[in-house]
Amino acid sequence: MTAPAPPKVRVATTSLAGCFGCHMSFLDIDERLLQLIDLVEFDRSPLTDIKHCGPCDIGIIEGGLCNAENVHVLREFRANCKTLIAIGACAINGGLPAQRNALPLDDVMNKVYVDRRGMSNSGIPNDPELPLLLDKVYPLHEVVHVDYSIPGCPPSADTIWKVLTDLLGGREPNLDYPLIHFD
Repeated sequence: MTAPAPPKVRVATTSLAGCFGCHMSFLDIDERLLQLIDLVEFDRSPLTDIKHCGPCDIGIIEGGLCNAENVHVLREFRANCKTLIAIGACAINGGLPAQRNALPLDDVMNKVYVDRRGMSNSGIPNDPELPLLLDKVYPLHEVVHVDYSIPGCPPSADTIWKVLTDLLGGREPNLDYPLIHFD
């Protein structure tokens, strides 16, 4: 009689304030996705369309925090994931969305929604369904504990694969220079 297969590692992913490029790199691991599916079960991710993160072993998050909904999703992930990975420049340091941090939020909102030539009846959106904007874009580690970070904008598929296979193999992720050198 054969022993039952060990339980699969549960993995969840999400995107916050970013461009979804890190998820595209994740999908660029191509045929290795089939190997990964043998080892993991996906919870919330674009592959499953599950809306809320359940108990997971690994959570992978791209994007920074620009609104209250981003903070809520991040805290839900941190509460449900044993290991949290910040992936990409936006998650690690705010990335391109953080370019607005040098300006007061009121100035940005007025420039985009009010002071626009040729626009009539413009105004700053004020709908209770819209998430409340934060005063600036924050990296993930300023709100929750992050266990690992994968640098890049976006990181390569090989870099993501290396971190995941190290973790799944019970090893501390170790990124060699070619995996984090960008030129």
